[in-house]
Amino acid sequence: MPDLDVALRVARQAAAAADQVAMEYFKSDLAVERKADASPVTEADRRCEEVIREHLLAEFPDHAIYGEEFGQRGESDYLWLVDPIDGTRSFIRGLPFWSVQIALMVKGELVLGVSSAPAFQETAWAVRGQGAWINDRPVKAGVTESLEDADVSFGNLRSLARGDGWSWAGQIVARAARSRGYGDFYSYHRLADGSQDVVIESDVNILDIAALTVIVREAGAEMTDLDGAAIGLDTRSVLAAPAGLHQTLLALRHD
Repeated sequence: MPDLDVALRVARQAAAAADQVAMEYFKSDLAVERKADASPVTEADRRCEEVIREHLLAEFPDHAIYGEEFGQRGESDYLWLVDPIDGTRSFIRGLPFWSVQIALMVKGELVLGVSSAPAFQETAWAVRGQGAWINDRPVKAGVTESLEDADVSFGNLRSLARGDGWSWAGQIVARAARSRGYGDFYSYHRLADGSQDVVIESDVNILDIAALTVIVREAGAEMTDLDGAAIGLDTRSVLAAPAGLHQTLLALRHD
């Protein structure tokens, strides 16, 4: 196991360097390309990932890296997961709901996460067993147990709308105190600091959520996929909430 304090320092430095690059491009005249899956990509995404890889490999040359734009380099028990600009659509449209995501997985277990949102001047991070932090302030998830008292944030609903989860989502909206759709990193940061109670997403990949998983868990909430399975490399959905509420939502889904 690498020294996780060192790994956190390097990850935060890498995120800060990528922040600077991203902000130079943000709200500029960007050329937008389409990847094979039709998702957008820009020069900013590529440059940010290059900067992150340079920082990580300078300190950990034997570690593997799996990034959104350049795929996987190397094989190792130590795998860095990198989404250089998570929320590229928001980035392109000049909206601040995007972030730099860096996580470390050791032998299949997520142990460290950094989620930096420079347009909000907000950085969250966590190391397994050491709690969660936002801008040098320790944070804790709330303890809401009742769905009727809960603030719920939905991410991309496309998969739910096309599948058998749509009625479940409708029940949540009908019962919850409030429903919103902030998207990307923002809902997870708010869940971690106790100002949001539930995050539901139906169309994600591990690079979107790896760092956020560590942060949410270290803040004291549960984070699984929509069926309650552990977060892993193949995860495509998210259900995150305080433990009691998380169980309530799973039970409602499986009724």
